[in-house]
Amino acid sequence: MASIEYYGTGRRKTSTARVFLRPGKGAITVNHREFDKFFTTDALRMQVRRPLLLTETGEKFDILATVDGGGINGQAGAMKLGIARALCEFNVELRKQLKKDGLLTSDSRVKERKKYGLAGARKRFQFSKR
Repeated sequence: MASIEYYGTGRRKTSTARVFLRPGKGAITVNHREFDKFFTTDALRMQVRRPLLLTETGEKFDILATVDGGGINGQAGAMKLGIARALCEFNVELRKQLKKDGLLTSDSRVKERKKYGLAGARKRFQFSKR
C-alpha cells in the first residue's frame, strides 16, 4: 500500500530536520518520541506549529520528523522550515502565504569560527601596556 506522503528538509545552524507529512489527525512524532516530550517549552512548540496554524492544516496531517545535530532551538527552527516546505509540496497555493510570513526563508546565521591569536571569534586577550 503506497500512502500519500509529502517531504520537506529544513536546516538551521547545525541542525537538520527531515519532515514527512502524512494524512492523519494532527499527531506529531519527533525521532520516534512524542512531540511534547521532545520539545519541552511552549515557545519551541509554538515555533514548530507556526506553519500549520498559519495555513490551518494542523488537523489534516500526522507529522513524522527526524532531527539531527545542533541543539534544541536549532532543531525547532529546522523542523519549522521542513514543515513549511512539505506544505508547499502538498499545495502550491499555500506558498504565497508561507513566504509572506517568512517561513520559507532559511535563517543562514551560524556561529562564527574562532580565529588564531584571539580569545574567540572577535574577542581579544587583555592588552597590557607594561
